[in-house]
Amino acid sequence: MEFFRVSPDVYTLSILINCFCRLGQIDCGFSVLGKMLKLGVGPDVEGMISEAVEIVDTMRKHGIEPNVITYNICIDACYKEGMLSKAKDIVDTMIKQGIEPDVVTYNSIIDGLCLEKQMDKAKRVFQLMIEKGYAPNIRSYNIMINGYCKAKRLDEAMELFDEITQNGQIPDTVTYNTLMQGMCQLGRVATACKLLRTLLASGPVPDLVTCSILLDGLCKSGKLEEALKLFRAMQKSRLEVDIISYSILIDGLCKAGNVEAGKELFHELSVSGLKPNVYTYSILINGFCREGLPDEAYQLFRSMRDNDCLPNSCCYNATIQGFLRNSYTSKATQLLTEMVNKDFSADISTSTLFLDLILRSNESILI
Repeated sequence: MEFFRVSPDVYTLSILINCFCRLGQIDCGFSVLGKMLKLGVGPDVEGMISEAVEIVDTMRKHGIEPNVITYNICIDACYKEGMLSKAKDIVDTMIKQGIEPDVVTYNSIIDGLCLEKQMDKAKRVFQLMIEKGYAPNIRSYNIMINGYCKAKRLDEAMELFDEITQNGQIPDTVTYNTLMQGMCQLGRVATACKLLRTLLASGPVPDLVTCSILLDGLCKSGKLEEALKLFRAMQKSRLEVDIISYSILIDGLCKAGNVEAGKELFHELSVSGLKPNVYTYSILINGFCREGLPDEAYQLFRSMRDNDCLPNSCCYNATIQGFLRNSYTSKATQLLTEMVNKDFSADISTSTLFLDLILRSNESILI
């Protein structure tokens, strides 16, 4: 099936697991289940994890001792699903069986604690790993740095970053991207730019994600000139600028009130061999509405179908809201009817604006 690029579903893989188990090949069955967990195949992930734990027990009953890799699959899946107590039980069982956790085990535990925003506990496990004689790898550092950035504890993330080279590791692109994302989210765009310069001087080659993170940060901090310079530098480099990068910049220009520049960049897409997506259309439609240009917004909305890009629920809602704010009531009502006929629902903002319109209409009648 995989050879012919046909993706097996949960039913197919479950049959395969059952066959292996009936043949006494529990380890093979567990390998298939591990693949299911990694792919996220199946409607009930928690149920699958419970099944995985049961298979581990069955393996031991059949005299097949699970190894650290087997346990790591279960532990990682439990932590990613927020099943911390279940993961802890598996770790305890593993240690009781005389199997020592390895770096992969510790990384899974740290990652799970970071996802739960339990950074102090994550740090203690990180230090315990070192005390046990396991040197953290770059993934260990990336997990911790990401956790600190998400918890808005950037100074501690930077301390870990400085430790990486001291401990014989080399920061990779993920390390830099994670830190830059954290800096930009906290409004420290200048620091992110400085980090990019460090990356260019001695680190791995920045990728499109790196540049898009910084581009977004510059736009959100109102540094449009710098954002444009970065964008043009990206175009001149070997990076293939994608629709996401264009959308970020168009959004920044429109929100800064420079909708004409955003429109020019939008029309530049076809020259670059790119097609706008629903998100890109929604950005420019919002920009036109914000600048009091509902006619242009309507024309752009109607042109979507011609470019093989059908508006989704979010696009309908955004357009309707823009029309209502510009007193473009008839077109907004027309689009609302059209949206409902397509089985899309009005969101809370659209509903509130229409309710406000109805109330104002009733008040004028009473007066």
